Amino acid sequence: MKALTWQGNEQVEVVDVPDPRIEEPTDAIIRVTSTAICGSDLHLYGVLGPYLEPGDVLGHEAMGVVEEVGSGARGHLKVGDRVVVPFNISCGHCWMCERGLFAQCETTQVRGQGKGASLFGYTSLYGSVPGGQAEYLRVPQAQFGPIVIPDGTPDEQFLFLSDILPTAWQAVRYADVPPGGTVAVLGLGPVGQFAVRIARHLGAGRVIGVDRVPERLALAERHGAEPVDLDRFDGPGELAAALIDMVDGRGPDATIDAVGMEAHGGGLVAAAQKATGLLPDGLARKVTDKFALDRLDALHAAMKGVRRGGTVSVSGVYGGEQDPMPMMEMFDRGIQLRMGQAHVRRWTDEILPLVLDPADPLGTLDLTTHRLPLAEAAHGYEMFRAKSDGCIKVVLSP
Repeated sequence: MKALTWQGNEQVEVVDVPDPRIEEPTDAIIRVTSTAICGSDLHLYGVLGPYLEPGDVLGHEAMGVVEEVGSGARGHLKVGDRVVVPFNISCGHCWMCERGLFAQCETTQVRGQGKGASLFGYTSLYGSVPGGQAEYLRVPQAQFGPIVIPDGTPDEQFLFLSDILPTAWQAVRYADVPPGGTVAVLGLGPVGQFAVRIARHLGAGRVIGVDRVPERLALAERHGAEPVDLDRFDGPGELAAALIDMVDGRGPDATIDAVGMEAHGGGLVAAAQKATGLLPDGLARKVTDKFALDRLDALHAAMKGVRRGGTVSVSGVYGGEQDPMPMMEMFDRGIQLRMGQAHVRRWTDEILPLVLDPADPLGTLDLTTHRLPLAEAAHGYEMFRAKSDGCIKVVLSP
């Protein structure tokens, strides 16, 4: 089959790889009909290369049609079912899963790396499970993970249940915005866009959206956000002060950091990340594991700009071990901080009725800006990273 593979720092290529097969009774094989490029995939493209091997299949946002089902998954799936596949692989029955902590599933935890549940297409840190930017995908724990969806609807209506829609839903739930309250969303990529819409749907009275890309600001404004251009400010301190001024001199009730380690700013940190990616893998892993730093502009703005006693919800991915945090200010201002990988299946029952609604209240059909054949995936990565041609979300068709 054809699959998008990592070949080196900022190098991905569609090549022929062996077809997946059933390896465990709880496996299923799906024929992928749509798969998306996630902002987290850009971390693999340019930062986390030391944990990849040439030929690793990327991608963790996929949906398709069931082609084969292992004996242990036949009570949940049958051949011909149309399904969306959550990005984290969880069993549904362990201690963590019983508590809704599916991203920490004890059945698939990568204990040797000290990490949580295995993820599709996401390095040796998370199990080296081949990803979904491919013609076919092996789905472990298929007795629980895949979400069966109806036929006869556009893929994009359901595709984002794989990751970015429940990630944004969790971010808003964690933000705990009071009814009629105010939330600021920092970063208006795909997760930030959905966070804006979900916050409005769940009762926020005011949603402020912060980014520097005109197309992202315009899309968020179309869905009810007050757009704030990041380029108006000189650093996170000025942005935080502006957020406080915008909301009664106190600041928003909650802030959502939907940026993570791809944040702009911190040029020396960005250069260090790039240099680490050029080291021999063994040394690069040690440097990344013990000394990694993130660009923290968005997180610092979120913490300094939220009102006293407010909540900061972090959905952006960070990878640093030595990140400096303004602990004195965090303590003095009494903020709450919540974060983590999305527990996808924890939220899908809440989200699915909205996705099924013909009125499309979350705008799932108003996010994709570019649909490309799988053969053009490398171009999709370049365009998405550069934010060129108005690119906000890329969906690939195998």
